[in-house]
Amino acid sequence: MKDDIHRYLESLLPERDELFAEMERYAHEHRVPIMEPVGMETLLTMLRLQKPSRILEIGTAIGYSALRMADAVPGVHITTLERDAERYEQALHYLNRSTDQDRVQILFGDALELGKEVEKNGPFDAIFIDAAKGQYRRFFDLYAPMLTTKGVIYSDNVLFKGYAAGIEAPSKRIGKMVQKITDYNEWLMTHSDFQTMILPSGDGIAVSIKRSGEK
Repeated sequence: MKDDIHRYLESLLPERDELFAEMERYAHEHRVPIMEPVGMETLLTMLRLQKPSRILEIGTAIGYSALRMADAVPGVHITTLERDAERYEQALHYLNRSTDQDRVQILFGDALELGKEVEKNGPFDAIFIDAAKGQYRRFFDLYAPMLTTKGVIYSDNVLFKGYAAGIEAPSKRIGKMVQKITDYNEWLMTHSDFQTMILPSGDGIAVSIKRSGEK
């Protein structure tokens, strides 16, 4: 039933423009992880409602989600981080072909080492975490202070193909990753500074809203 619902929802999505369709084909052919279509549309809908001026993305890959966000939110400026050289170059290739290239800046390097450079582009209304799953909490702790008063942090892949919800992991290595994700989810849900809800869309999106405070 769940797969049937997912296929139905995906069938209702509007066709993407040619550049996005090309990026989706490239990701499929080269096994580059990008957001699932339904999850991507869920994120874009939330961003359209939020209307952020500045977004920080942790995990550029080939630039697919960054360019989708730039396309969906008029006027938004996006800073996105990527440590893999090949993916960074591919992201630049697509960015240079986009009409939104002036509103997206890709920084090359490890997200855990780019804090000072990233801070120059902040503060951010939204942070999107979609990188190494085992480092999600460290990413959150490092960049959450750069949020504006009503900032939101979106974390992708928090259901991890259903493994986080109890589906048996196929290997010990995957099992260790699942444990890190479930630990992260539990930590998020009890965080004193954020209110979090996990949406079962795509591979699971955690939406963490800043409770209070001024910046």
